[in-house]
Amino acid sequence: MMEKIKPRTLSGFMELEPAMQSQFEKITQTLRETYALYGFYPLDTPILEASEVLLAKGGGETEKQIYRFQKGDSDLSMRFDLTVPLAKYVALHYGSLTFPFRRFQIGKVYRGERAQRGRFREFYQADIDVIGDGALDIINEAEIPSIIYKTFSELGLTRFQIRINNRKVLNGFFEMLGLTSRAADIMRTIDKLEKVGADTVREILLEEGVSADAADEILRFITLGGGTDGILQALEGWRGKNETLDTGITELGTVARYLSDFGVPASHFKIDLTIARGLDYYTGTVYETTMLDHPEIGSICSGGRYDNLAGYYTDKKLPGVG
Repeated sequence: MMEKIKPRTLSGFMELEPAMQSQFEKITQTLRETYALYGFYPLDTPILEASEVLLAKGGGETEKQIYRFQKGDSDLSMRFDLTVPLAKYVALHYGSLTFPFRRFQIGKVYRGERAQRGRFREFYQADIDVIGDGALDIINEAEIPSIIYKTFSELGLTRFQIRINNRKVLNGFFEMLGLTSRAADIMRTIDKLEKVGADTVREILLEEGVSADAADEILRFITLGGGTDGILQALEGWRGKNETLDTGITELGTVARYLSDFGVPASHFKIDLTIARGLDYYTGTVYETTMLDHPEIGSICSGGRYDNLAGYYTDKKLPGVG
């Protein structure tokens, strides 16, 4: 008798039973309808791409997590997000697209990292992005969070909060302290603030060779309180010390103001100076959304402004926010 092979699904890959699958379909249907309402067009791109195309912006972490293989003479990789394929798509089809180009894409992405609670190797992303030709008004950086707010409300969620920051605020602040070369490490450390508290963060910073004065200044900066208005007011105290920082403070204030105009209630967003997002391609506003009653899940919807993503494929300036 032939030996039976034990049926199994690879660890970290997704398979839902019928009731859950129906629920999932309902959620994606709501996302599609809400995104379309705001003038985003559906887009689909291949799961497989040439490795050099996909890894253009890569290196480091990305390189380690990617599913990559040879087939004949071809070096292929599976997409690990939907933003890099979008940059390729816009560069490739530039001549026939209308800008600002608004698209949504819901599709599976693949990351060969260790599967653990809340981190899968195969999972869906449901992206929206606006790509500008040459320039992209900052109003778009406020519109995206307002669409997050509308979409979540449409899904019946109420207890969530969108946290916003601006990468220029962080970059300019580190530049001012002469810590630009260490910025990435410091970001990773301050990211732990909620988990481990200020004292531990200060200890880690000192261990990493940051001076006591700089460590105190960093902590004072990232723990500014007083709500949106209080933080914006306090940030004015740093104005005039660094050009990048000044631009960031202005942009952060502008986005916060527009958010109210776009109908996001003050209860649903806050400025959080610890938010940096995946360090490489964001250049302006960044945001993360958390469920207030389930902080353990982490960020469930995040994004930001990027200026040079398509620069790997074309000389045209195609800034985006998503």
